[in-house]
Amino acid sequence: MISLARRPAPIALLLGALAACGFAPLDWWPLTLACFAAWMWLVRRATSLKQALWLGWVFGVGHFTINDNWFQHAFDFQDKMPPLLGYAAPLALALYLAVYPALAAGFAWRLRGERANAGYVLGFGAAWIASEWLRSVMFTGYAWDPLGVIWVPVQPVASLAAWIGTYALSGLTVALAGALLLLRRPLTWAGAGLGLALLLGAQAFSYTPPAGKAAVDAPRLVVVQPNVSQDQRGESDGELLLRKLSALSGVPGTAPRLLLWPEGVVRDFIEDGYPTYAYGFQASPYYIRRRMAALLGPSDMLLTGGTALQFDRNGNVTTATNSVFAIDPAARIVGRYDKAHLVPYGEYLPMPWLLKPLGLARLVPGDMDFADGPGPRNLTLPGFGAIGVQICYEIIFSGQVIDRARRPRLLFNPSNDAWFGKWGPPQHLAQARMRAIEEGLPIVRATPNGISAVIAADGRLIATVPHEKAGAIEVAIPAPAPPTLFSRTGNWATLLIALLLAGAAVAFRRQRR
Repeated sequence: MISLARRPAPIALLLGALAACGFAPLDWWPLTLACFAAWMWLVRRATSLKQALWLGWVFGVGHFTINDNWFQHAFDFQDKMPPLLGYAAPLALALYLAVYPALAAGFAWRLRGERANAGYVLGFGAAWIASEWLRSVMFTGYAWDPLGVIWVPVQPVASLAAWIGTYALSGLTVALAGALLLLRRPLTWAGAGLGLALLLGAQAFSYTPPAGKAAVDAPRLVVVQPNVSQDQRGESDGELLLRKLSALSGVPGTAPRLLLWPEGVVRDFIEDGYPTYAYGFQASPYYIRRRMAALLGPSDMLLTGGTALQFDRNGNVTTATNSVFAIDPAARIVGRYDKAHLVPYGEYLPMPWLLKPLGLARLVPGDMDFADGPGPRNLTLPGFGAIGVQICYEIIFSGQVIDRARRPRLLFNPSNDAWFGKWGPPQHLAQARMRAIEEGLPIVRATPNGISAVIAADGRLIATVPHEKAGAIEVAIPAPAPPTLFSRTGNWATLLIALLLAGAAVAFRRQRR
């Protein structure tokens, strides 16, 4: 490793970029562990706090530029935002996000010794937990791909999230990578072996859904993926899109069906009571709902993404909400959920007083920002009970996805991943699987062009429709698990792990002194 120290900044940049390959779609998680270990070695050898912060920031620039490369594709669908700007967007975002690894590196450097030691490694793990949590809340938060998500393909390790949450699992992952620096010591070999045994043994404590076939009349899910690309969503009358959705929705049977349509495909307004001008040339909302209700049997229900408008006293549109509507067989809207965690630059433009004069606009076409909803809420559907809803981006926020006062039986996550190229959809799916593990709830994803999926309460994939394929899933509604520890405590469990790691780090440091 001596040669690494001669050019630490370029090496840190490269290590950060390679570490991003541990996430979907590549899932090269051993490479991520090796890159984090080498980076932690570089940080410990820094000659000053300033250099440690610099190496942390450079690592973060490489890491987030590669991990968020899918962000470029979002600029291909908005005339007011030049597509060429998209190639600079992942780097620009990474320049900000890299602040958080820099903070973790600076804290850990303070705990360094003459040689790599347990205090340094554990302190780095604690600092990483704090940095990921800060990233998830600062400036409305950007929680995409915390490090713990690399374990989704390794279910025995990922199942730990049911106890401590994803951010704490990220901290333990950093500590595991740092332990590679200590393996020359026999005691560390024993500790590493014990840690590996605990990680693999975690599967014994995770929930495994009961085996067996569902009853013939058990409620079923029908998840529809019409394979509609982003540039097809502008169909003026919505007729083609409605036909595609209808053709894949199947026919009623003896069992009640919960029909699930994606975000961003139903383009027409389906609520009654708007001023006439708001509907433009579209068909009446009742007619559109009748078309949808014709697909339903007497015990079926439909959940579909859509847009709701809000008006002032004079009947002028003030704002809109990104919503999910519940429609019954009589074509009535019996519930609505409004997205609460909006995407900055996607669904609203931050600092419009500065950015609009520069000619910048939201990535979602239109001149009106969306309004945010009240937060996690359930839709109570006859015959199906409480169904939680998290629209698209909302599902990535650990500990913020369910109504804790009233636990739902499953979470519906309609999403429009047609913006995000090849890397974004599998990354989004992996994060939804982590939410299923944390909360012990099945999660159902419906997207316009993939990846749609039904996820079991332990994070396993029950069924999927591949990316850029049209299709539908029909399965019995998966059973929820008993409430997990994390579902009861939320990120307080994460805080406890961070404090334990930090306390142990300080204790090791004092002992060495």
